[in-house]
This record gives sequence, structure tokens and C-alpha cells, in this order.
Amino acid sequence: MSTSNQPTLLADILAKYSAKNDGKYITQEFQDYGYRLAVDLDDLAHKSLYIRLAKTVTRGVLEAARAFAMDAEHARSRAKIFMWKLRELRRA
Repeated sequence: MSTSNQPTLLADILAKYSAKNDGKYITQEFQDYGYRLAVDLDDLAHKSLYIRLAKTVTRGVLEAARAFAMDAEHARSRAKIFMWKLRELRRA
């Protein structure tokens, strides 16, 4: 605990953290959704696929496939289940 009664400056708090600067930025909502989808499905190797799907496929269809894959508790690959369900939903 601090001995002084002075509040901590915001600049001091932010100085403790460094921004990730790897040249990759998320600027659109569909990019964020696609990335979060890849994280949820534990398939970061194919995040560009999920970003493209988030851009081109109706969000309701993606959410239905995502919910189906997340409900599969003992699945070896939720990504495969997601893609299967997405194909089934797009056929209908």
C-alpha cells in the first residue's frame, strides 16, 4: 500500500504495460468476430478462415454453428464440428 495520500497517475499505470506491436491490427467488427470465433474453437492456425466467414456468412448462421460446436463437450475438434454444422446450415 502506498504511504502517501496522492492518487496514482494514469500515465504511471499505463507505463507498466507495453502495446503489442506486431503489425497486425483489427479494424473492422467482422475481424474481431472472426478472431474470437477462432479462439472459441481453439483453432488460431485458421483465424483468417474465420475472419473471411465472418465477413461473408450471415451472423445468425455462424452463431448457430458456433453454439452447436461449443455444446459438444467431449469433441476432439470443435473446429471440425463447427465446419460440419456450418455446411449443414448453409444447405438448408
